[in-house]
Amino acid sequence: MIEDFAIQSITLIAFLAFATKRLMNYLHALQQEDYDNTRLSTWIVRNKVYDSRVCQFLIVMSGIALFTTIHATILNIFIFLAFIIAAYFEKDPRKQSKKALAITKRARRILIMALFYTLICAGGAFYISFPAMWIIVIQLIPVMLLLGNTSLAPYEAAVQKKFYNEAKAKLEEVSPTIIAITGSYGKTSVKHILGHILKNSAPTLTTPGSVNTLMGVTRIIREQLQPHHKYFITEMGAYGPGSIAELCAFTPPDIGIITSIGHAHYERFKSLNTVVQAKYELAESVISRNGTMIVHEKTLKFEHSRNIRHRAMDNFIACGEPSKTKAPKTEQEFSYLAPDDLKILSVQQTPKGLCIKIEWKDEKHTLRAPLYGIHHGHNIALAFACAMTLGMEAKDIRAAISTTTQVRHRLEVKQQNDGTIIIDDAFNSNPPGFRSALHVLGVLAEDQGGRAILVTPGIVELGAAHDEVHTTLGTLAAGTCDIVIVVNPQRIPTFINAFQTNSHGKVLMEVDSFNEAQEWIFANKKSNDVILLENDLPDIYEQILKI
Repeated sequence: MIEDFAIQSITLIAFLAFATKRLMNYLHALQQEDYDNTRLSTWIVRNKVYDSRVCQFLIVMSGIALFTTIHATILNIFIFLAFIIAAYFEKDPRKQSKKALAITKRARRILIMALFYTLICAGGAFYISFPAMWIIVIQLIPVMLLLGNTSLAPYEAAVQKKFYNEAKAKLEEVSPTIIAITGSYGKTSVKHILGHILKNSAPTLTTPGSVNTLMGVTRIIREQLQPHHKYFITEMGAYGPGSIAELCAFTPPDIGIITSIGHAHYERFKSLNTVVQAKYELAESVISRNGTMIVHEKTLKFEHSRNIRHRAMDNFIACGEPSKTKAPKTEQEFSYLAPDDLKILSVQQTPKGLCIKIEWKDEKHTLRAPLYGIHHGHNIALAFACAMTLGMEAKDIRAAISTTTQVRHRLEVKQQNDGTIIIDDAFNSNPPGFRSALHVLGVLAEDQGGRAILVTPGIVELGAAHDEVHTTLGTLAAGTCDIVIVVNPQRIPTFINAFQTNSHGKVLMEVDSFNEAQEWIFANKKSNDVILLENDLPDIYEQILKI
């Protein structure tokens, strides 16, 4: 009897070791889904992230228990060994992921709570001591994580409210000029460029990287905002209607910039009309304070955005290309610029960077930047208009733009010691950015006299536009690339079909991960190759748990 209890006890301990690592993998996905239970549940169901390997073994053990006379102690020893082996081979997301699991205080709290619930469930299997009971407990592990996250929600809300109030008070005390930037794509790049320009004029705090949520901005204000900061540039992300309005209530913007309206995160919004309503919450907020809105003219092709502008024409500056014909017939030819708006006359990509010619307030300016991608010409124009609005001299803005550093992982061109060029566009997952990246790939490959190689898993969160967008991109890639390596090819069959149809025998390879693609490149690259890494997907899209 004592031996049986001892074996059951160490089996329970082995299970908890396994469950801890399994919970960390689900927690890793939850963290990438911004601790949203609904989105994690959708990811689990869509990708069928349920245990099969350990459960298959337990099914066999259950059959043996039912149809043989083998002693329960022997079965428990085998189950103990199974949990030990499973725990050993279970992926550790703190070490074996592209973006490691961050064991923050919040993540630790959720993990401990989920383990507590898992232990309660495991107690039932421990008490009944039949192999099939462990199957139920194992399949409930993700449910325990969701339950743990839900249980802690009131506490997390209280903590967040405290941090929110502290940040709000600090922001009111420092009282910097607040510039808020949103858009389907381009917001991080505009923030980077504008931050570089304004730092040449006065102390400026810019939210880092892709920090654009309420709690992310709260943390930056609490930890980094100082009394000497004159400008605060914040990026605003939208996860649905009301997101931008909530951020504006927290950081009331004096100037707002809307970079674009497009299919990025289309799955969340379902329609472009919903996207424009969400993004233009920024304009409503800025106008209510008689501030200045700077928008790309293509965001005005929607009735909702035009109506807002017409109500406050004096508060708006649009930037974009003027109509190329006197009688435009297509949407692409049409421009929504007013006479006093900033006109982008031309954007030229060279091997050394961009040359942008603009006209505003009866003055023409030529801007040069060591950046890559035609779309950055438009981002620079938006930043130029904002800096001018804040009172900077045009010559100082031009000088600052000429020294702008590349945006990390957003069409970042890296010359390698072996002569190859890497175009790192890992974080630029939107259709216009993809098209710009292909254009840069073509320009640099022609200048190098080498092969143009594309590595991509495609774009995510396009919703109903997924197939159409990837067909277009596959056709463009066929005209630019010599070699295309598709990562996780089952995601983008229309891209593959379009490339093969239009490439006339060019090379297409299919691999399961970026690591495989990198291994091939390392073994086969030539000294004058140009390699575009387009959109390195998060682990939840590329490395689906195999359990």
